[in-house]
Formats: sequence, C-alpha cells, structure tokens
Amino acid sequence: MNKKKLNINENDILFFDMDGTLVNTDFANFLSYKKAIQLFIQLGDEIQFNPDDRFNRTSLKIAFPNLTEKEYEKIIKKKEENYKEHLSETKLNKTVMNILLKYYKTNKTVLVTNCREDRALITLSYHNLTDKFSNIFFRTVSENGKRINKYKNAISSLSLSAQTVIVFENEKPEIEDAIRAGIFAKNIIKI
Repeated sequence: MNKKKLNINENDILFFDMDGTLVNTDFANFLSYKKAIQLFIQLGDEIQFNPDDRFNRTSLKIAFPNLTEKEYEKIIKKKEENYKEHLSETKLNKTVMNILLKYYKTNKTVLVTNCREDRALITLSYHNLTDKFSNIFFRTVSENGKRINKYKNAISSLSLSAQTVIVFENEKPEIEDAIRAGIFAKNIIKI
C-alpha cells in the first residue's frame, strides 16, 4: 500500500476492490485453473504459478492456443466449480482488512469488484466479510460483452458524488477507471 496518510471522515464512502486488494486470491485462482485444465488436457509443465501475473482467461488462451471454444468454456466452468476447494489458499490483506473493520460501522463501505458474484460471495463468506459492506457490486458487462467501468457503475447506481469516494485498488487499469469515473487521484489508495 502506498504511504499516503489516510484522512477519512464520516462522509467519505470507501470503495474496496477484492482480488489482489482486500483478498489475495491469485494462488487459489491458479490452482482452480490448473485442476480444471488437467481434466481436459494432459499437462506436463506447461503452466507454473507466477505471483506477479494472475492466471486468467487470456492466459489460458495463450498457454493453450489450440483449444476449441467448447473446450475453453468447459475449462472455465470447471475452474469456477473448483474454486471453493482452494479457499484456504486465499489470504486477507491485513492492512486493507483493518481499514475495512475500522470504518464499516461509521462509513458506507462498498465492495466494487470485477469478480463474478458467486466467487466473490464465497470468498467474502469464507473470510467473514460479507456483512461488512453496505453494498456489493460484482462484474458487469455491457450488452456487447465489453467490461463496464465498475467505479462509474457503482457511483451512478448509488447516486454518489465521486469526490466523496476513497478507493482501495491494486490494478492500474482499474485505477485509471476510477479517475475516469471522477474520483480524485489523491483519494485512490494503490495497494
């Protein structure tokens, strides 16, 4: 987390990202993919865990470019089913969790994640965090399948002023989305 001094008052709304910010889910995600891939493909050493790069759908296509769309979808579905088996491999970011625990009773706290609803809820439940949020926003895509700016969506849905929002986020593209949504750069805490 960057070393900004937190200056939070009771009117501030706190937006928390989940994956990589509040909870490190990368290893559990990787294990879920690896197990799913092994059901459909004879694996040697094709994939190894890289703590600096989250394994995702794009990584899957790069690692296995000859997959059919049907195989690809089967692996994704199985990966989602496997995730709950690897929850013990998820780890809370204690610094961010302590901020959440300090302010959830006095401030509006909102989970704003690109995670799918079912995976987000089982992760939050596993760490006893579900009731710490006033609102939860999950991955949203537009009608044409494009990713929606999660911060703009949450601000609009809650009828908030972007200037009252403090964001906790770890991904550069998401930080850029927060700024595009009108959140002051000084109110974005990079994890």
